[in-house]
Amino acid sequence: MSPKPKILCVGKVDQLGDPLAVWLQEHCEVISTQDLSTADDETICHQLDGIFILPSGALSAGRVRRLLRSDIILEGMPDGIVLLDQQNKIVWANDYAIRWIGAEQAIGLPFLDAVECKQDEPEFGPLSAAWNSSESRSFTMECKGNRFLRIHCIAIRSQDDLPPRLVVTMRDVTKEVEHQQKIAAIHDAGTALADLTADEVFQMQIEDRIELLKSNILHYTKELLNFDVVEIRLLTSDTKELVPLLSEGIEDEAAQRPLHAATEGQGVTGFVAATGKSYLCEDTTKDRLYLEGCKGAKTSLTVPLIQHDRVIGTFNVESPKPHAFTESDMQFLEIFSRDIGNSLNTLQLLEAQQANTAQASAEAIHREVALPVDEILNDAVNVMETYIGHDSSVVDRLQRILRNARDIKQLIHKVGQEMAPAEAVPVSMQISYRPQLRSRRILVVDADEAVRSAAHNLLERYGCVVETAHDGGEATKMIRCLESDNLYDVVISDIRLPDMSGYELLLKLKDLMDPVPLVLMTGFGYDPGHTIVKARQAGLPQNAVLYKPFRLDQLLSVVEGVIESLGKVTSV
Repeated sequence: MSPKPKILCVGKVDQLGDPLAVWLQEHCEVISTQDLSTADDETICHQLDGIFILPSGALSAGRVRRLLRSDIILEGMPDGIVLLDQQNKIVWANDYAIRWIGAEQAIGLPFLDAVECKQDEPEFGPLSAAWNSSESRSFTMECKGNRFLRIHCIAIRSQDDLPPRLVVTMRDVTKEVEHQQKIAAIHDAGTALADLTADEVFQMQIEDRIELLKSNILHYTKELLNFDVVEIRLLTSDTKELVPLLSEGIEDEAAQRPLHAATEGQGVTGFVAATGKSYLCEDTTKDRLYLEGCKGAKTSLTVPLIQHDRVIGTFNVESPKPHAFTESDMQFLEIFSRDIGNSLNTLQLLEAQQANTAQASAEAIHREVALPVDEILNDAVNVMETYIGHDSSVVDRLQRILRNARDIKQLIHKVGQEMAPAEAVPVSMQISYRPQLRSRRILVVDADEAVRSAAHNLLERYGCVVETAHDGGEATKMIRCLESDNLYDVVISDIRLPDMSGYELLLKLKDLMDPVPLVLMTGFGYDPGHTIVKARQAGLPQNAVLYKPFRLDQLLSVVEGVIESLGKVTSV
């Protein structure tokens, strides 16, 4: 037997005619109220099958129709809607809210208990704040089962002495929160990719750091992003080649396949590197750009590695499942790829810092050793002058001293280059290559120690072999002790030496060298003895004059000009 329909009768029941009253009472469950606006919550919240309004009822038919339409709208909304009393108990809920709560009878339950909130409502929490304010309050609530609700609540107070109510809308934002949590986890993982302590930086070589980075990338790609097939390539700025950095699950032949950044003929990877745009290949069998990486792959996703808004490589993942990746996966991978780009930048900076430190250390050692070794050379040739023709064994020993002293300087210079290879130094800090200066032997003659030291620092960074002398006498002895096929390529001398002028040095060198590759230095063009004029008349090479304090570009240009004018140019 089906239950009787529930009818709400608004108005005085005794005004019903007897036949109608008898019929309603026999066939329906009648609920009566004199005034719907003052009816209690239990009456309003009944599941009614109809409303019967008497002329004496305090609610017009038009108002009832509006009430019913409003109720239908509330029931059909995609958000949960509940009314709470002042004890935060549910007095009404739409179907969505009831389904979300999952309780057979939600009416009368405390709201926080009904939604299984994991936190207790504090004394001045959002619900309390909404009750105490005329403004709405919003907050995200974590519920049991790893579910999240976005709550919006506002207090409603009637002017007709009705009890106040708290209107609460609730929306399931579990997916949105999980999305944000994953983004945060990816970002945390990305910042940890190349996060090294000072001790680790000191102990690990650059190769070890790169291996650590690769290991971390694979770990987080699998554990956090759930991608098993991974390939990362780095883009060379000059050749546009995409060099493999790491691969997992990619066929060996595909992993070693030569690829370049280009929109055609270089697969999806080349396209992404050339355009800087992510590419989702949902069906590898129908995509004209796709080149097989993972055997049997049905879907691939490739994003650019970005560093300071510049493409430095590509990150590719593949799956044997069709339509395996979504737009969210693309977003996650793009975020992770930016962190990888930043980590690679950090490693490059560490490598450059290591190279710069090594270079500075080598230069400091060379700077401290260069002039003392020159002193040994100067003393050795002075002593040798005394023993030549008298004691050949002493001369031989002095020759060994000279060779060893020169070998020490070259060894320090070579070690410095190995400690800080050019490829480890940023392009902006690299010394320009000057092929005409490489391995050139240069003698600098000046009484000023600062000039001799500067000659070492400036010329040796371009591959020159620099030796120095204090005066003209030492210079001639240094040259006299050299074999004829191993003479200096350039001699740079001040025009005023302690024992002679630059012109007089030129005349002495004519007996030892032919031609004489001499460059004269003068301070601000000061030449009271007309040394430069006389030297030019005696064969000084054209443009072989430096004005102190000289600039680096001027020094290099003059030295290269003398080498070229004397026919000593090296074929490149």
